Amino acid sequence: MVSVGIEAMNIFGGTAYVDVMQLAKHRQLDTSRFENLLMKEKAVALPYEDPVTFAVNAAKPIIDALSEAEKDRIEMLITCTESGIDFGKSLSTYVHHYLGLNRNCRLFELKQACYSGTAGFQMAINFILSQVSPGAKVLVVATDISRFVLAEAGDALNMDWSYAEPSGGAGAVALLVSEKPYIFKVDVGANGYYGYEVMDNCRPIPDSEAGNADLSLLSYLDCCEQTFLEYQKRVEGVDYQNTFQYLAFHTPFVGMVKGAHRTMMREMTQTKPAEIEKDFNQRVMPGAKYCQRVGNIMGGTVLLSLAGIIDNGVFDSPKRVGCFSYGSGCCSEFFSGVVTAQGQQYLKKMEIKQHLDRRYQLSMDEYDTLLTENSAVKFGTRNVKMDTQFIPGSQNLYKESKRLVLEEICEFHRQYRWLS
Repeated sequence: MVSVGIEAMNIFGGTAYVDVMQLAKHRQLDTSRFENLLMKEKAVALPYEDPVTFAVNAAKPIIDALSEAEKDRIEMLITCTESGIDFGKSLSTYVHHYLGLNRNCRLFELKQACYSGTAGFQMAINFILSQVSPGAKVLVVATDISRFVLAEAGDALNMDWSYAEPSGGAGAVALLVSEKPYIFKVDVGANGYYGYEVMDNCRPIPDSEAGNADLSLLSYLDCCEQTFLEYQKRVEGVDYQNTFQYLAFHTPFVGMVKGAHRTMMREMTQTKPAEIEKDFNQRVMPGAKYCQRVGNIMGGTVLLSLAGIIDNGVFDSPKRVGCFSYGSGCCSEFFSGVVTAQGQQYLKKMEIKQHLDRRYQLSMDEYDTLLTENSAVKFGTRNVKMDTQFIPGSQNLYKESKRLVLEEICEFHRQYRWLS
């Protein structure tokens, strides 16, 4: 059997962000609740940024590092999102165009809430394993943004926007999947998946979210346990505490992951609270570092956690990482793979931390103005011209690195340009 996994990986965590605690104080909310979220920053999409620009900006450094021959072996492009821009036309078509990929390439889009990135990754893995085209590569991009234009609340299903706001982020994760798993070598066949119908969170209209926070937490915890138990059935000798040196979780907010890990440790290992706390800091927290700074980017969040582990973990020897992916509605999966020191070196070349450090911090006045301006581009917008000078302070970032921005929508057709 051929090896398969992640050959290259990159994160785009936006151009701008807000400080979560500053936001809590600005909204005059209970800051103690925010401390329990364990979040620090959230990426914010500017009006001229959308899922396409995020996807392209995440993938471009990967594509630029390839030779023309290697680039031409990308035979499949999968975009994974719940922030689609059209009911028919996939945003993968725009991503394909602006990355200049070979036209002999399958293009399509996947949606299953926050599970979509894992769905795309697993589809790519199985395409490579099928060997119908030896040497081929698959580009998978999970890209999502939160605009916070909410639907009217109902009695049974509503979102407490004040406390959802600090955790809802914007970002994209790009993966190049191939027979050369330099960064993350997949444990082939080591998968536990689990799903059922539940109305815990949804987007009833394209630019809004609704949800039941308590139901979502219960479904997440249920799926975390059941996917691992299914994984355990399929892989002999698996132990939650000792098999995996690191654990990457889908991260709605870090506090929720801490609670899930605590529950798993209690049920699977009967470990005492002090030991659980130590274990969380050692095995889970390295993956939470980027999630704390970007927020929940839906389909890409578990992959964001994985990137955090690879960048921040200790790989003096090969380490196995267990990954839990959850998407509302719901579908979930536990899978794993191995990371080496070489893989960490490859990922560090992308300078993800440095990218996050360079982002522009929005003032609260700028942020509130931005929320109003977000209404300029909604799902189904027919014609609009974007003001790329809207947040003047962010312009210096485009001098440091070439980035794609939305320039105009003309008769529904989105037109982009590179700013540098």
